[in-house]
This record gives sequence, C-alpha cells and structure tokens, in this order.
Amino acid sequence: MFPVVVRIRARGEDVRKFIVENLDKHSGDIASLTADQFSITRQAVNKHLQNLTLEGALAPSGKTRNRTYKLCSQLEYRSEYALGQGTNEDLAWNKSVEPFVSSFPENIKDIWHYCFTEMFNNAVDHSGGTNTILQITKTAANTQILLADDGIGIFKKIQTAMNLTDERHAILELCKGKLTTDPQKHTGQGIFFTSRLLDSFDIFSGGVYFSHVLGDEEDWIVERPQSHAGTTIYMKLNNHTSRTCKKVFDHYSDEEDLGFIKTVVPVRLAQYGNEKLISRSQAKRVLARVELFKCVVFNFEGVPTIGQAFADEIFRVFANSHPTIEIVPMKVNSDVKRMIESAKLERPAELPTNLASL
Repeated sequence: MFPVVVRIRARGEDVRKFIVENLDKHSGDIASLTADQFSITRQAVNKHLQNLTLEGALAPSGKTRNRTYKLCSQLEYRSEYALGQGTNEDLAWNKSVEPFVSSFPENIKDIWHYCFTEMFNNAVDHSGGTNTILQITKTAANTQILLADDGIGIFKKIQTAMNLTDERHAILELCKGKLTTDPQKHTGQGIFFTSRLLDSFDIFSGGVYFSHVLGDEEDWIVERPQSHAGTTIYMKLNNHTSRTCKKVFDHYSDEEDLGFIKTVVPVRLAQYGNEKLISRSQAKRVLARVELFKCVVFNFEGVPTIGQAFADEIFRVFANSHPTIEIVPMKVNSDVKRMIESAKLERPAELPTNLASL
C-alpha cells in the first residue's frame, strides 16, 4: 500500500501559515477567524486543522463544538553552563543554539545570535551566579529561549549600583537604555535592543516582572508575582519574521554618527503604588540619564494626570537647559496634554532694566 500524499495548493499554504501564526492569541476561535480571513467555510478550515494535527504541529483538546488547539513543541532542548572564568557566550551559541536555528533565514539567525550572546554574556559578567540553565523550545510558528541564572538578580544589582530606592526604579532605568554597571566592558545597549528585536521579551527577577511585547513598542509592564531568585529571561521570535537587526538598530540610531540616540521613557514606571505624578522629584526620576540621548520620547500611556510641578520640570526647566535634545510626549490624554502645553507656555519673568545687571 502506497502512502497517502496530500497536495497543498499555494492558497492552502497561506491558510496553514495563518493558522499557525495566529493560534497563540486565538486558540478558541481560530477556525472562525481563518474562515473570515480567507472567505472559506469552517469545514474547509477544519480540514487544514486536521492535517496540521496529523503532522504533529497542533494538539487539539475538548469536544468538537468547543475544541481548542495549541502548538506542539517540535523540538525541546535543555543544557546547563557553569558561570565563571572560561565561560564563553560564543561557545554556548555554537554548541547549543546555532544548530537549532541554522535552517532559518539569515535575518532570523542574526537576531538570535545577537540576543542570545548578549543575554548569556550578561549572566556571565553581571549575575554573580555560579550556574545558568538554557532551554530551547521550537514550534511550527516560533522559537523560545529561556536563560535562568542563580545570581543576585538583575534589578537588585541595578538598584544597589545606582543607589535606587526601589527595584521598580531599576526597571525605569533599564527601559531607557545605555545602562550598565560595568561601563568598561559593556555599552548598556544589549537589553534595550534585544527587547526591540524579539516578539516578546520578559525578565523575572526578585519581586519584579518586566515585559516587552512587539506591537506595543513603548509598553513596558510591571507586576508583583511571587519572588524569583536570580534572573530568568524569556525570549520569543516568530520563525518567519522579516525583521532585521539593521532595521531595528537604524530606528534608534543617527545616520551620521551611527550612535544610539533615541530612547523611549515609560513615564508610568515612575509611579510607586497608587501615587500620582505631581512633584519635581518624581520628574527628576523620569529625567535621570536622558541627557545621554538626542531624542527622548516620553510615553504617558497609563498616566491619567500629572501635576504642574512635574510637567514644568520636564517640559520647561529641562527643555530650556537642554535645547539640543528633542522632547516628544506620546499617548497623552487631554488632562496630561493641557498640563504639558501650560508648562511650555510658562516663561521666567524678565527683571526690570534697572535690576537686570545686578
């Protein structure tokens, strides 16, 4: 008996690719979503779902009417590395990661090479730990890499090195980029650009959770889950992305001097608990180190209101003392916008002529 050969037309390939790439966010309604996208019947979609299941790409659960699907792991790998003298990120890349991404297009291999070696090197140079665990999971849609060390914890280390009052303040500084506790060896760009290159990037350390997701470019999320020892980094990238390192680097760089000149500051991370952003000291928390950039984007998403002193410190005092820095507010509501515009209009009163020379 000859094996059954299923011939897939080009349109069928598009349907299957759509299913695989959208399954994570639409596991319960992927059939109806696909049917609407391609103007085909649910029965036609179900045939593709059945074939993907037979190939081992999908795993169904539940009865027919309420059936859901999830992506199956096509590859799982785990290894451990001792952290100390002689531990090398390129050796770990060549031995443990490159073999599993070698079949990908060059742009995807380049992204993984940059992101993995940067994060592994951070563990070697900064964690203070003795061991790191590497896990790789590969599905039909994406590849995920996890690195977990047993060190002091990234946010705690930044907090201590910069004499900050809270681990969450460490995240605010990390978001800006150009942050390193060892400037002789590192530029402080690794985490910033790694987070921008990937589809999702998460750090678990201490009592803080730090996450960046593609599509919400300026949206950094902080939560308070159960405390985690050391640092765990989770990276995820679509196996078919057209993104390139060059495009991402160019977006934040200057064409003339090729420097890292643009940063995005998530203003809401300057809030502790339920406090409102009203004071100059809070504004200075937001402004720390931004003079290192030529363009500073202040993202006010999640900030319902700001005080006059807070707005004045950023949009008048700092702006006037740094006229060469471009300051861009974004995602502002009407209340925040009104405060910003008011601060920009404020000008120091001119002294009378007879007092001007005193």
